[in-house]
Amino acid sequence: MIQKKYTLKRLNNTGALAKPTPKDESRFVIKYQHELNPAQLEAASALDGAYLIIAGAGTGKTRTLVYRVARLVELGYDPKSILLLTFTRKAANEMMNRASVLLDNRCSKVNGGTFHSFANMTLRKYSKAAGLDSSFTILDQGDTEDVINLIRSQAGLITKEKRFPNKQTLAKVFSLSVNTERTVEEIIEADYPHFIDNIDKILDVKKVFVNYKQKNNLLDYDDLLVHLKNFLLGFGPGAKSLLSSIKFVMVDEYQDTNKLQAEIVKGLTRMNNNIMVVGDDSQSIYSFRGANFKNIMEFPNLFKDVKIIKLEENYRSVQPILSFTNDIIDKAIEKYPKNLFTHKTGGDLPVIVAASTENLQSKFIVEKILDLREEGVALKDIAVLFRSSFFSFDLEIELSKANIPFQKFGGMKFIETAHIKDALAFLRIAANPKDVVSWYRVLLLHEGVGPKTAQKILDELATAHLTINANPDNVVSFKFKDAIAKLFQLLYKLHTEKNLPSEKAQMVLDYYYPLFKDKYDDFNKRKKDLDIFQNITENYRSLDSLLADMAIEPIIDSVVDIGAEDKENEFVTLSTIHSAKGLEWHSVFIIHAVEGFFPSSRSADNIENLEEERRLMYVASTRAKQNLFITYPMNIYDREAGITLSKPSRFISEINSDLAEGWLLEEEFE
Repeated sequence: MIQKKYTLKRLNNTGALAKPTPKDESRFVIKYQHELNPAQLEAASALDGAYLIIAGAGTGKTRTLVYRVARLVELGYDPKSILLLTFTRKAANEMMNRASVLLDNRCSKVNGGTFHSFANMTLRKYSKAAGLDSSFTILDQGDTEDVINLIRSQAGLITKEKRFPNKQTLAKVFSLSVNTERTVEEIIEADYPHFIDNIDKILDVKKVFVNYKQKNNLLDYDDLLVHLKNFLLGFGPGAKSLLSSIKFVMVDEYQDTNKLQAEIVKGLTRMNNNIMVVGDDSQSIYSFRGANFKNIMEFPNLFKDVKIIKLEENYRSVQPILSFTNDIIDKAIEKYPKNLFTHKTGGDLPVIVAASTENLQSKFIVEKILDLREEGVALKDIAVLFRSSFFSFDLEIELSKANIPFQKFGGMKFIETAHIKDALAFLRIAANPKDVVSWYRVLLLHEGVGPKTAQKILDELATAHLTINANPDNVVSFKFKDAIAKLFQLLYKLHTEKNLPSEKAQMVLDYYYPLFKDKYDDFNKRKKDLDIFQNITENYRSLDSLLADMAIEPIIDSVVDIGAEDKENEFVTLSTIHSAKGLEWHSVFIIHAVEGFFPSSRSADNIENLEEERRLMYVASTRAKQNLFITYPMNIYDREAGITLSKPSRFISEINSDLAEGWLLEEEFE
C-alpha cells in the first residue's frame, strides 16, 4: 500500500501562516548591523506591513534584498513562504545564490522568479480554478508572430494593392495594449498613424487571434499575466489556498512594472499584507515597453501605512559625479527626493564637451579612449552611451579606423541595420557594377520584382545585355521597364557622374525614400538613421574610401579572432542607455546631448515623456565610477535644412558651473 505524506501547517485565525517563535538575534549567524549601513539595515530588518524601498543608483539594492531574505530565514520563517519577483531569471538566481552563500542552503528554497515564470507555475497548479486546461502550451514571441501572420494571410490581408501591418508590428501593438491597458486604436494612432485606416481589420485580426489561442489551448506571455491577475483578484478557494502559503512578497525593480503587474502585486497581498517593493523612481525609463512610472509613485496609496525607506549611500561613483546627477534629478517635477552621497574621496568634475561637428565629437572620444588606456584604464572599463542607436554611427567608423575594438548593445551596428544596408547597396553598385549581392538587394526593393525576376535581370547584366555603363535607354525595350527604368537611370548617373559621395548619397536617398516607406512599418522611427548616414558621407571625398570604411567592421566575429580569454573582454562598450541600466564603468561618455535629440523632439510636447528623458540622462550619468564626459556637436546635419546650429540638451545647459567643467573643441584639434 502506498502511504501519502501530509505536512501540517499551523494557521492563525486569519487563515495565514502562524508566526515562528521569536529567536534571540544575538545568536544569528550573520551580524547584520556590521554588514549593512543604517538604511540598508532598516530595510533588511523589516517584517510585517508594506514597505517601499527607494534605492538610488549604486546604493546596494541587491545586497539589501539578499540580506533581508537571509534574515527572514534566520528568524525561522519557512523559505517557501517568501516570494521574490524579479524581471529576469538571472536576477532571481543571483539573489538566491548570494543568500545561500551568505547563510545556508535553506535560502535556495525561497520562491524566486520572474512574473511570467511564477504565473506559469501557479496556473499549471491551479488550472481548474483559473479556468484553464493544465496542458496549455506557451507561445514565445516568434510563435506569437507566426500565428498572427497565419491569421492575416488567411484573411486575405496580404495584398500588393494595400499596405497592412506586418506580423511583428501587430504582435507589438496587441502586447502593448494588454500591458498598458490602452486600446489598440490609441496605440495605432500614437505610434503607427499611417495604419489608422486599417483599424477595423487590425481589430478583426486581434479577435481571431484571441479565439485561435483559446480554441487551441495556447497562452502567450501576456496571457500568463492576465490569467494570473484574474485568478488572484477572483479570490476563489484556489487563490486563497495559494495566498495562505505566502507570508512575504518582495518585488525587485518595481519602477519597471506595468499596470497588469501592479494589479498582480496587489492581488498577492490580499491575505498577508506583507509587501516590500524595491526600486528607484529616477530610473523608470521603460515606458515604451509598457512600464508605468505612476506605479511606484502611487504605491503609498495602494496599501495601508506604507513605510518609505531611502537608500542614498552610493558605493559606485565619486562625489563630483553624484553631485552632478543629484542636480539633474532635483529638477524633476514628480519624484521621491533623495541625495546620493559617498564616503569615497577625490574625483574630477564631470566634463561637458562642445565639439564643432559630430565627426570632431567622434575623434575626441577616440583620442580620449586612447589616453585613458595609456593611464591604465582597460577598454572593458570604458563605455559610450547614447539615447538612440544611430547616434553612434559616426563614432563606430572612427573607432574602426583607430583599431579600437568595440561591442554595441541595444540597437544594431551601423552596417547591420536593414535600411542602411539598402542605401549602401545603391552606392556599392555605382562603385562596382558587378556586385551581385547589392544588385539583388536593390532589385527586390521594387514592386513587381521578385526573386525570379531579379535573377533574370542579373542574367541580363552578366551577359552585358543590360549595363549601367551606357545611357539606359536600352532598358525601354526590356519588359520590366516600369519597375526598373528609373533605377537604371539613377545607377547610370551614380556610376558615370563625378560627384562627391555626399551628393551621390543624396541622390540615392531621394530615390530610396518612397521604397523605404513601403518596406518598413516603423519607417517614422528609422528615418533619422538616413539623416545620420547622409551626415557621415559629408566626411568623405572618395566613394571608395566611404565604402571601405563602411565595410571595415565584420558583421560576425570569428571565434578564431577572439583568441585568448583576456582578449575576450578587450573592447569598449557602445550602448543605448536603456541597455546600460544596472551596469557600471570606470569612465563613461554620453554623446549627442543635443536638444531635439536628447531629449528627443517627440518628447517636447508631452511632459511625461520629457520627464522620462530626464531620468534617462540620470541613469546614463550614474553609470560612471570615476570619469564622466558629456559631449555634443554644435553643428548638425538635417536633410531639409542642411547644416544647422544645435543647442545643448536642456539637461546639461541648466547645470550649475560649479558642478561641471566646460571644454570647447574646434577644427584645429586635427
